[in-house]
Amino acid sequence: MNSQTPDATTLVILGATGDLTQRLLMPALYRLYTRGHLEGVSLLGYAEKDWKREEFLAHLEQALRRFVPEFDPAVWGGLRERIAYRAGDLSPEKLSVLRADLTENALFYLALPPDLFGQAAEGLGQAGLNGDNQGFRRLIVEKPFGYDLASAEALRGQMHRFWREDQIFRIDHFLGKETTQNLLVFRFANRFLEPIWNAQHIAQVQITYAETLGLEGRWRYYDRAGALRDMLQNHLMQLFTLMALEPPSVWDSEVLREHKVEVLRSVRSIPAAQVDDFAVRGQYAAGSLGGQAVPGYRQEAHIPPASTTETFAALKLYVDNWRWRGVPFYLRSGKRLHADYAEVALQFHDVPMRFFGPKAPGCNWLVLRMKPRESLELVAWAKIPGLALEARPVVLEAPYEQPGDAPYTAYEQLLLDALQGDRTHFLRFDEVEWAWRILEPVLAAWKLGQPEPYSAGSEGPLGMARLMDDGHAWRPLGGD
Repeated sequence: MNSQTPDATTLVILGATGDLTQRLLMPALYRLYTRGHLEGVSLLGYAEKDWKREEFLAHLEQALRRFVPEFDPAVWGGLRERIAYRAGDLSPEKLSVLRADLTENALFYLALPPDLFGQAAEGLGQAGLNGDNQGFRRLIVEKPFGYDLASAEALRGQMHRFWREDQIFRIDHFLGKETTQNLLVFRFANRFLEPIWNAQHIAQVQITYAETLGLEGRWRYYDRAGALRDMLQNHLMQLFTLMALEPPSVWDSEVLREHKVEVLRSVRSIPAAQVDDFAVRGQYAAGSLGGQAVPGYRQEAHIPPASTTETFAALKLYVDNWRWRGVPFYLRSGKRLHADYAEVALQFHDVPMRFFGPKAPGCNWLVLRMKPRESLELVAWAKIPGLALEARPVVLEAPYEQPGDAPYTAYEQLLLDALQGDRTHFLRFDEVEWAWRILEPVLAAWKLGQPEPYSAGSEGPLGMARLMDDGHAWRPLGGD
C-alpha cells in the first residue's frame, strides 16, 4: 500500500462494506483493472465493521461473483493484492489512521448515506487528509446533494470548510452513461443539426425515464426523497441541460459547465400559485405487471399507510432565451410504470401545408433512446405502396452500439475521469444550486395535498396530461 511511484494513487472508499460498493463500485473497479486502467492505483476500504483484511476481501469476492458475470478468480487474485482495509468511524481521530496508507495522490469516495456526507468531509479535513501540496486530494460525493436548496447550501458550507470546489467531484451517474455522452457528440459533431436546433423548428422536447421496479429495498431513502428529488432534480435535469445548452467555444470542462448553468438560470420561474400548471405528482396503487399482481406504494413493507411521497413526477419547463423561447421541455419519471423505458425525444413543427388527405402525416420526431435498447431514431413519413398518394410513418433507426464496440459502464467512466482529474462529467455546485432553485416552488406546494394515485402497470397518473400545451401529448411508454 505504501509504494511511492510517481503516479501512485490511493482510492479510499468510505462505506466500503455497503451496498453501493458491492453493486457498483467494485464491479466497475474490477473491470477497469482487467482493462489495464488501474496502473499505480491501490484501493483502501474504510468502514465501521471491525473486520480483518481477509474478511473484507471475502466480502468483496462474494459481491463480485454475484454482480460480475465474467468474474475470473485469476484476475481477482491480482486485484486483491492491491486492496487494504481499515475499520473506524468518521471522527478525525479514527480517520487520521488512513494517513499511513496514503500515497502522494488520494481520492476519497463517500459511499455513505447522504446525511453523513458533510460529517465525512469535515472529518477528513480535520484529520489533515485534504492537503494537496505533494499530490492531489479529491473528494467524490454521490447524489443526492442536499434535500432542498437550504440543505444543499449547508452541505456546501460543510465541504468548503476544508475542501476547495475544484477538489470536489459530485457524481451523477447519468453523466457517465454512454447514451448521455452521445447527446453531446450527436449534437456537436453533426453540422446539419445546428440550424434546426431551436424554437423555429422544434415544437417540444420530452425526457422520459420510466421504471417497472418498485422500491427494491430503498424504502428508507425513497420515502423521504420521492421521485422529484430522486430523479428529476438531478438525472433528468442533467439531460435537459445537455439538450438545451449553447455550443461551447472550446471543449473544456469549465466552459461546458458554465453553459449548463446558463440554461438553468434561463428557466422560467414557476409561479407559486400556478404549480399545478407546471408539475404533476402521482403515487402507484395496486395493479399488475407482467401478469403478476403488485401492491400499492402504501402497502409496501415499511411505508407509512398515509405516506404522501410521490412515486411519479412530471415537470414542464420553459427556457426563456433566444434559442428556446416558447418551447416546452417535459420531464417525467416514475416507478411501477407500464415499461422500462427511457428516451429524449424532440418533435419538430408540422409542415406548413398538408397534401395527403385526412390521414395526412403529423410531425417528425428525433428520438434518442436510452433503454431498453440504445439507438437513434428519426420518425419520417413516406408513401404507402399503391395507387394513392398516402403517407405512413417510417422509422430510420441506427443502433448506438456497433459490433466490436467495448462500452464502459457509467461508474467505470466516472471513476476513471476522477482518477485522471477530468471534471467534465461532474457537477459544479452552482448546477446543483440552480436545479434546486427551479424546484423550490414545487417542493413548497407539495408539502400539502396528496399525490394522484395511478395503477401499477399503467402509463402514470392521468393528471400529467394537463401539463401539455395545445396539440401536444405524452409519447407512449415504449415509444410506439
